[in-house]
Amino acid sequence: MKSSHRPYRFIISGGGTGGHIYPAIAIANELQNRFSDAEIKFVGALGRMEMEKVPKAGYEIIGLPIAGIQRRFTFKNLLVPFKLIKSLMMAKKLIKKFKPDVAIGVGGYASGPLLRVAEKAGVPSLIQEQNSFAGLTNKLLAKEVAKICVAYEGMEAYFPKEKITLTGNPVRKDISDITIPKADALNHFGLSAEKKTILIIGGSLGARTINESIQISIDKITNAGYQLLWQTGAYYYESLKGLNSEVVVVKDFIYEMDKAYAAADVVVSRAGALSVSELCLVGKPIILVPSPNVSEDHQTKNAMALVNKNAAILVKDSEAKEGLVNALLDLLQDNKRQTELSENIKHLAKPNATNDIVNEIEKLLKK
Repeated sequence: MKSSHRPYRFIISGGGTGGHIYPAIAIANELQNRFSDAEIKFVGALGRMEMEKVPKAGYEIIGLPIAGIQRRFTFKNLLVPFKLIKSLMMAKKLIKKFKPDVAIGVGGYASGPLLRVAEKAGVPSLIQEQNSFAGLTNKLLAKEVAKICVAYEGMEAYFPKEKITLTGNPVRKDISDITIPKADALNHFGLSAEKKTILIIGGSLGARTINESIQISIDKITNAGYQLLWQTGAYYYESLKGLNSEVVVVKDFIYEMDKAYAAADVVVSRAGALSVSELCLVGKPIILVPSPNVSEDHQTKNAMALVNKNAAILVKDSEAKEGLVNALLDLLQDNKRQTELSENIKHLAKPNATNDIVNEIEKLLKK
């Protein structure tokens, strides 16, 4: 499907965390795949992660000075209205100059001004909500946009029902199509094929509570005959790298996540939207320890969406030091429970999420 007058132009806005940025890049890649001559521009918030990650993925990004209100009192909050006005003015100028065919928001501060201006200019817009609890920006935009793509059921609690399409979250291609044999994956990390493997991931930055819970009971895990592949996050790596051994592989960051998932028998993870979407596709038995330090406690809500389908085990962050390793060992010793969790979580996977979202964008082009 080609434009008769010029290449299609898409503007994608949002960010703040990897959970917003990586889906945005996946959507951009699929748009580029379908429309090879498409012009794609990103809009982010100055000083946020997207200003680094998006150019690395090969796309141009423009930064707005937009910022959120701090929860504690700070004089920075007094600047927020001025930054918002400036961001709206910049967004208006950008929309007028770039003339996008569709505007796409993925959540985060920057998508607010951009999509608000786009809709007022008559540009059809779509938002993608990754979490089971809608973010503030997306809730504010819901009345304005034409289409809302969601990853969880029950999102009509936050959005107009007639605008919602259940698509799931975009996931990296190497995760959605893992082909590496388990033996090769274990060999890659120097782990034994004779022992069950526990994969610990706390997000790219690591998770203090998970790390501390594993550290204090590491002997309990290894003495029970299990081995560990452990992503600590860069901040915690220096203090934990001394635990490396034949049965414990400690890394600050695991780049080959397809191999890590292939090697794992059981996974312990935070419950960020992107992590949960990946884990559904991978189909391994999982224990989720939601971070309490996120807005509206949305990680707990993400985790409960799986727990309520008997597709995951939840251990509260506040109870992890006492309960995480015990729950882990109980699961490893219960093959029936592992199979049950694995089968149930596979039913929640949305392997075609990126395609489905871009299909919705394509419908907006036709209109």
